[in-house]
Amino acid sequence: MKNLYKYSIVLPIYNEAENLPQLFREIETVMTSLQQSYEVICVDDGSRDGSAEYIHTFSLEREHYRLIRFDGNFGQSAALAAGFEAAAGEFIITMDSDLQNDPGDISKMVPHLENYDMVTGWRKTRRDTWLKRVSSKIANGIRNSLSRETIQDTGCSLKIMRASCLKRIKMYRGMHRFLPTLMKMEGASVVEIPVSHRSRIAGSSHYGTWDRAFSGLRDLLAVRWMQDRFIHYKIKED
Repeated sequence: MKNLYKYSIVLPIYNEAENLPQLFREIETVMTSLQQSYEVICVDDGSRDGSAEYIHTFSLEREHYRLIRFDGNFGQSAALAAGFEAAAGEFIITMDSDLQNDPGDISKMVPHLENYDMVTGWRKTRRDTWLKRVSSKIANGIRNSLSRETIQDTGCSLKIMRASCLKRIKMYRGMHRFLPTLMKMEGASVVEIPVSHRSRIAGSSHYGTWDRAFSGLRDLLAVRWMQDRFIHYKIKED
């Protein structure tokens, strides 16, 4: 299938109406500077604050913006999966819609695509609560130990991935936290670089720290099983 765009930006959105105007302005600024074709796929995960209505109005005069609207709240993994399936870009970019990721960091991630299939962000300086920073550090340590990984910040949503590798991955609930590992299983080369992290200026976090911890452990065991059972082979002659 021929790619229609160089980049597809996939945005999972749940009650982020206050943040969307600034987010879209910042995306437009950085993507225009790259001088490459792109699309923005907004996946509304059952918002009740007018997010979907704002996106619909905004996209009427911008054909490279697209709204996918869920009939209910199905979660971040589902929103990403729908966006990945719809994406028509050579590379897929993901980020949060709460403005804590800085779209401007895309410009310093893109040059690494010459040598890597995936560039993932590392929020070296976190703008989160003390509890969230500590719990994230512990979770990353456990995750890396069990999955034999070296990624320092698997929770950073700002990522750029080669679509041909990403689209081979079957998405399950919670699997978006393990995309670097899953991409490597598909033969992708991965690099992690420091990116900005900003304080949330509007809205509130939609995910509880302990909810993510307990579900993440179960998901981690599933990924470890997948690593140990993944089929690798090389054909010598056909």
